[in-house]
Amino acid sequence: MSFATPCVTFHRMIEAAPLPVRADRSGLGSLPIRAMRHCDALASASGFGWHLHAPMDFRLLWDGAQIWWHCDGLEDWLPLGAAQFPHFAAQFDAAAPEAVRGYAPPFLTALQEPGLVQLWTGLAARTAPGWSLLLRPLANVPRHPCYEPYEGLVEADHWFGPLFTNLRLTRTGIPIEFRRAEPLLQAQPVPQMAYSETVLGGAGVTVAMDALTDTDWADYHRAIVAPNQDPAHRFGGYAAEARRRRRGGCPHLARMAAEALPVAP
Repeated sequence: MSFATPCVTFHRMIEAAPLPVRADRSGLGSLPIRAMRHCDALASASGFGWHLHAPMDFRLLWDGAQIWWHCDGLEDWLPLGAAQFPHFAAQFDAAAPEAVRGYAPPFLTALQEPGLVQLWTGLAARTAPGWSLLLRPLANVPRHPCYEPYEGLVEADHWFGPLFTNLRLTRTGIPIEFRRAEPLLQAQPVPQMAYSETVLGGAGVTVAMDALTDTDWADYHRAIVAPNQDPAHRFGGYAAEARRRRRGGCPHLARMAAEALPVAP
């Protein structure tokens, strides 16, 4: 069973921008082999979504007061206010209808808060009805020591515009390199129901162990006690079971497809 309508459609507005790449379960090769083989939770989180890139190589420098930027072709560093991707404004106006011309999104913008920069990936996106796009740092990949991406949920089923991210620069006085070839963000599809107040506000909270049911204790025994009592138990049982469940298909897929997206025969 598959969705007839894609959950997410990316639109590349800057031709030089790399296409989104499906996130891989190895965390760009940074996860230990043991984690890849036996920790399905870690590997599944790493592979959830797509990796997004900056549309070109460039550099930022924050002196504590002013943010400066530089890219190949510029003779010197420039103070950053709002900078267009090279030649993009003319390309945008040539492609856009008359009512939209002059509104090309900037590539880089220094925000009013100290050390904050808004960066455009060169992409826009449209999600299926009822779905949002979570833009976040790369899952389970070591963070860059000089900047930290913020996370944001974009309800792109009804809002259509450029996919930005906000970066908090964490080092002053040194050039910070951004490379087109290196993933910058992870984009993950999220059903809007998952973060609705109906779901989050109604979640029960267990405050003591005496609130656990017989079913809870039986499941705990199956997941934790039984493997430890089995002398033939092999490490990675959770990962093996999770893979078997995926091969059997998601039990919720049919319901989600019927409620949210058309399903192909």
